[in-house]
Formats: sequence, structure tokens, C-alpha cells
Amino acid sequence: MTYADVLKAANAIGQALLDGGHNAARPVAILSDNSINHSFVMFGAMTVGVPVMPVSPAYSLMSQDHEKLKIVIGHTDPSVIFVDNPAPFAAALGAIDMARRTLVVGTMDGVMDGAPDGAVALSDWMAVAPGPAVDDAAGAITLDTIGKILLTSGSTGLPKGVLNSHRMMVSNQVSLAQACSFLCDEPPVFMDWLPWNHTFGGNFNLNMVLHNGGTMYIDEGRPVPGRIEATITNLKEISPTLYLNVPRGFDLLLPLLEADDEARDGLFRNLQILFFAGAALPRNVWERLDKLAIAVKGERVPITTSLGSTETAPAATFMNWYPKSAANIGVPLPGNELKLVPNGDKLEIRMRGPIITPGYYKQDDLTAKAFDEEGFFRIGDAGKLEDDDNPAEGVVFDGRVAENFKLLSGTWVHAGQLRLQAIAAASPVIQDAVVTGQDRNEVGLLAFISLDGCKSLAGTDLTPDELAVHPAVQERLRTGLAAHNRDNPGNSTRIKRVLLMTEPPQIDAGEITDKGYINQRAVLTRRANIVDRLYTGADGGIVVIE
Repeated sequence: MTYADVLKAANAIGQALLDGGHNAARPVAILSDNSINHSFVMFGAMTVGVPVMPVSPAYSLMSQDHEKLKIVIGHTDPSVIFVDNPAPFAAALGAIDMARRTLVVGTMDGVMDGAPDGAVALSDWMAVAPGPAVDDAAGAITLDTIGKILLTSGSTGLPKGVLNSHRMMVSNQVSLAQACSFLCDEPPVFMDWLPWNHTFGGNFNLNMVLHNGGTMYIDEGRPVPGRIEATITNLKEISPTLYLNVPRGFDLLLPLLEADDEARDGLFRNLQILFFAGAALPRNVWERLDKLAIAVKGERVPITTSLGSTETAPAATFMNWYPKSAANIGVPLPGNELKLVPNGDKLEIRMRGPIITPGYYKQDDLTAKAFDEEGFFRIGDAGKLEDDDNPAEGVVFDGRVAENFKLLSGTWVHAGQLRLQAIAAASPVIQDAVVTGQDRNEVGLLAFISLDGCKSLAGTDLTPDELAVHPAVQERLRTGLAAHNRDNPGNSTRIKRVLLMTEPPQIDAGEITDKGYINQRAVLTRRANIVDRLYTGADGGIVVIE
């Protein structure tokens, strides 16, 4: 679809919304994944000042009880619900209250396969002729008009609806274009899977394409075994100029890229920058990406990141230089401020500027708590200066304030930093991990198995359960973490025991988010019995580190 195609569709859908009496008082909810039709509905709603609320498809397709979906729909009360392909959403639609709501569905050759009675075909809305009312509604939009309501992951309780104003989204892209001047040299090309219901995919990536007149190819691949292969296939067809992913995505891509020169060359041929966010990038992943870039281009490709959240639309900082440490998150984007406030033995990061949300949808109490007395947003992360004498060297990410905990000795454990060190030390056995030990005497690790890594040590014909207890795998855990302990002998940094789990993190339980990173609190809550086993059990699966 060209820009003209999308504009035509957005104007027609905007007119249909106005004709149906839909307005800014109630949002348009989109339950489907990224698609061209999804973009039509999104831009159609925003064109006439109706907030759009993309909802994680997992709430509809992976949930058994649809509890989160029911909570979200009940709280936000959308007047329109859009699903691109209604058949897979039948159970979810049957679980929510559809009274006073218009259901709009995509069609296949004009047939609404699986759509409930009374549903409206998106093609009918796209056939509406836009009139002066669309121009009037668009002209009434200001920088402070709410364009989107983006939901936080909601691993416990109600997902928060973050108000995203046009000021937030536009300011972010203007600042990013100043930090990345190459975006002005030629229109960027993206091949991207990151979900539009999340700020990384929907604001950072999609809006960057729009702001700079670029091209977006929607990648149906995902950073999970069995679906990451689609990304590899697509990279043989599309050579992006920017590639953005979460660390888990890069980690899963690497062995496939290292084994497939055609896909490797497709990724790096025209690449100007690699970008990661959502979690810190382990040093070994960084080094392997550098090696691939040099093999194709003869030089490194800049690998960069920023710090932000749904509440910052999303980038608040940016790093556009080769840093001294892998955890550097850069400096505040132009027009924004960052301050570091003592919090225990950490420095808490707080932010202020035009990129910051005005608050949460229908949750004034949470809005009040989110800001300090100077109007700085409390993002919940910790940081420290790379160089105390030169702030221009950037801020180093120092973990989530909420993830850190104390041992029984009263010593703080910095979970985020320790997690990265443990994954690197035990490479290639661990895919991801969470740190344990709150109110206990010693630090432990619940580790998610890396099947490819373990097979490289133990053989390819073993089941995950057999791999987890294989002597070669357990010996790698033992020796790798023992080496870490020799370099980090303190009680809060020394890992005493580890259990390699074969059940992957579950998105429906909040253990892993749409963008693919681990929610430590949700994992520890759901797997509390495994944590108890880690500290009290003596079975063969538990590796004790000396």
C-alpha cells in the first residue's frame, strides 16, 4: 500500500466513524495483530480525533479465560472493536460484553468468515465517501489531543491505559531524527515484527517510518522457536536499513544467521544501525553481531539503544556513539530532562519533557503517583553516570528499582545486572533467567533452557528434559557460574544454586511480554513452588555452585 492508499482508507474510515456517532469519549479497540487493515483502522480513528487502543492479541488468542480482555474492555469501554480475521477471535468476542459496541471485521473476498451477526465489514467503511466533516475533525486536533491509549503489560491486576498525545509521538520522532541524522539522508526501510499494541513497535518503529517517509514490511516471524525461521526467510528478500529488536529476538536470530550466509547478508547489506530495547543486550550477543557485520560490510554496524516506556512514547534517552559499557542508555533526547534521585543504594531515574504522558485513562490516582513534586515521571529504573566527571558519556542502566531485593543479611541484590552476568557466564546453556533469593540466605537462579545451546553440548537427539539434566550441560552451568563467583565473591553477587527449566515463559501468565522480555516478578509468583524446590530440594536438576 502506498501512502496515498492509506490516506484514502483513513479518510473513508474516519467518515464512517463520524457517521456512526463515534468520538473522543470512547476509543476504538483493535484486537488483531499487525496488518495493513490494522493500519487503516488506526489511522482512520486518529484522523478524526478518536483514540485508538490496540490490545495484545494474546488476551484473545492465548488466554483460556479471557479475564484480562474482559477487564480491559470493561474499563476502557470502547465504542468500536475491530478484528481483522474474526474466526480465531470467536471465543474472545463471546466472552466480552458487546452491548453498545460496533464490531468491525476484515473480509476475505467480501465474505466475513466466522463473523457474528451484526458485524460490519471494514470494506463497507472503506467505501464511504469522506466529506468536509473529516477535514473539520482533523483540523480540530491539537498537540494535546489523545491519539492512542496503549496498555501496559498488566502482569498483576489491571493493565494501565497510558494516554499518548500527538505531542508525545511527534516530539519523539523530531528528537530521534536529530539524534540520527542519517534518517534525513534517505527514507528508511524496516522489516519488523514488533507489535503495534506496544510502544516499541507502534510508536518508535511505525512512527519512525511515517515521520521519515520510509517503507514498512510486516514480518510474520516471532522470537520463538518455530516462528523465528520466517524472519530468516524474509531477510533473504528484504534488506532493511535499520533493524530493531528485543535482546531475546537477537539471541534467537544469531545461530540462524551464523549458519545462513544469504540471510546474514540480507540483514547487513544495507544496514545503517542495529537497535535493541526492552532489556539489556548481553555482551556475547553484542560481540557476535559485530562479527557478522564485519563479515558482510568489513566494519561494525553501530548497535544502539535508548531508555523509555509506554509513558514516554517511547524513547526518553538515546545513545548515538560507541559506548564504554554495553549497559549505556545514552543521554536525554533533545528537549527532555533526566534526573537521578537517591533510592536506597541506587539512583532512581526520573524524566520530564514533551514526550511524557499526561496520565492514565480513567485512573487519576495512578497518574498522581507517577509524578514527583517537580513534575518528573517516575519510570522505575535505576541508572548511574558512565563518567561522574562527564555526563555527556551517558547514563548506564542499573536495573529496575522494583526488581531489586534484599537477602536475609539485609544486602541488596541487583537482579537485572546479575541476570545478564549469569546468562553470559553460562553461555550457551541459558536462554534467559530470573534471579531468586528474596528473604533467603543466598542468591539462586531459575534459568530457561537454550535448546540449541544445550544440543551443541549434549547432542541433538535428546528431549528438553533430558538435555536439562545431561552431565555436559550441568557441568557447563557449574563451571561457568563458578567462574562468575570467583570474580564476584560477594554474598549479593555470588550465585549458589541454579535450576534449568524446560517449560518456556508463558505470555498468558504475564511471564513474558509481547515484545519478548522476561517479567521477573510474574515468573517468581507463578513458579513459587519451583523457587521453594530450588532452596529445599536435592534432586538431580538442581546444580549447586561452589
